[in-house]
Amino acid sequence: MIWDLHCHLSGVDGRTPHERIAQIMAVADRMQVDRMIFSMGWPFLLNPKPDDLRRQNDQLVEALSHWHHRAFGFVYVSPEYPQESLEEIERLVANGPLIGLKLWVAKRCREEDIDPLVLRATELKALIFQHTWFKSTGNYPGESTPLDLVELAKRHPEMRLICGHTGGEWEQGIRAVRSSPNIFVDTAGFDPTAGVVEMAVRELGADRVLYGSDIGGRSFASQLAKVQGADVPPRAKELILGVNLKRLLTPILADKGVRA
Repeated sequence: MIWDLHCHLSGVDGRTPHERIAQIMAVADRMQVDRMIFSMGWPFLLNPKPDDLRRQNDQLVEALSHWHHRAFGFVYVSPEYPQESLEEIERLVANGPLIGLKLWVAKRCREEDIDPLVLRATELKALIFQHTWFKSTGNYPGESTPLDLVELAKRHPEMRLICGHTGGEWEQGIRAVRSSPNIFVDTAGFDPTAGVVEMAVRELGADRVLYGSDIGGRSFASQLAKVQGADVPPRAKELILGVNLKRLLTPILADKGVRA
């Protein structure tokens, strides 16, 4: 069972959302990826305005419309625009098909402007996926690091938070979130370097590690290799490749009448 946490419509050929997701599904079939979580439309923007968020969320919903049996979505929001983001959460999570929140850049997640979004997500049993990165060249304005996510986790210990990309520089990222039990790490989107899954399992436990690909920015094959080639027990691989994510999503899927 493979559940991919981290999928995008960008970086894929196609003029429409339907064409793009069809391209991804064809590859997913070859790689035996069962379920996928998509977020955002296109193009990537460093500071999306409310109209951008709504337009990209509409692209996502359109893409998912024929794939509800195997694809789910996270609503794209920004703490730079908390009121408009809350409206998107109501429109597409509370009253729509989406099951989590995706935050990229614009404002770091340690800022208190994000708190209303987190509180509403908690009420809805929605997951929160936060892009994080430690960059030696310096982060984008408003780009979070795992340390920012730790600050958020301290304010909301009941919320399940995902540390996207394990901070990119994964050794620092794993150490940063180690003492925050409500933070899970995502293996997606950096080179399939040996040792990342082994260290994450050793330091966090296999039940806090989630497989993701970051397709179409990366390939299924290169990202699956991180887990499938890791020197960890078979049960740890099962947890990372799908069991953990299914467990985290089961409450909100059940509320929406979806049997995973």
